[in-house]
Amino acid sequence: MAARLSLLLAVLAVAAGRAAAQDYDFFYLVLQWPGSYCDTKQSCCYPKSGKPAADFGIHGLWPNRDDGTYPQNCSPDNAFNPSKVSDLLSSLRAKWPTLACPSNDGLRFWGHEWEKHGTCAANVFDEHGYFQAAMRLRDQLGVLAALSSAGVNPDGGYYSLSQIKGAISQGTGFEPYVECNRDEAGNSQLYQLYFCVDAAGDSFVECPVLPRGRPCGNRIEFPAF
Repeated sequence: MAARLSLLLAVLAVAAGRAAAQDYDFFYLVLQWPGSYCDTKQSCCYPKSGKPAADFGIHGLWPNRDDGTYPQNCSPDNAFNPSKVSDLLSSLRAKWPTLACPSNDGLRFWGHEWEKHGTCAANVFDEHGYFQAAMRLRDQLGVLAALSSAGVNPDGGYYSLSQIKGAISQGTGFEPYVECNRDEAGNSQLYQLYFCVDAAGDSFVECPVLPRGRPCGNRIEFPAF
């Protein structure tokens, strides 16, 4: 009887863990323009591997719910282990760079993203799969090429919100939520793009709810990097 009870409790624990891990409806893939991260009062620090390419990098792949809330830190015991993504490190440095100060190797940033967000999608991804999927999705979009094709370039010029959204929508097939930040002079600048991904983590979808990012004005700077 005791053995059966122990087995039942173990099964229930596993089921509860799976249920918790599936407590979301879709993902936000959040891409960040490095020029806007750096062109602020707090500035930035290039990673130890050197200045990243002038392209949109990944901020995160975040499980989200249709009501706008989101799960976080779902498995404290499932800490980030760099050895599990050793074959991805060069790609992570290129596509998911950190610009936080002081200059660092990115491991703390990636660890934060996995532990806060990635562990909440353990029903779909292990650690390696999580980072691999985010980079694949980012590459699939080709945001910078879409903008450039429409004449929207990171040259310090100013563009309207409709120009930016239209260029990305035409080039990628999906309209992102655009978040802006402010440069040292207080100008609104293109900062982050939010795209929505289905709960399986493999296909883009129209966003069921928009994030609570900082809105943009109609005159948006696209700074060089």
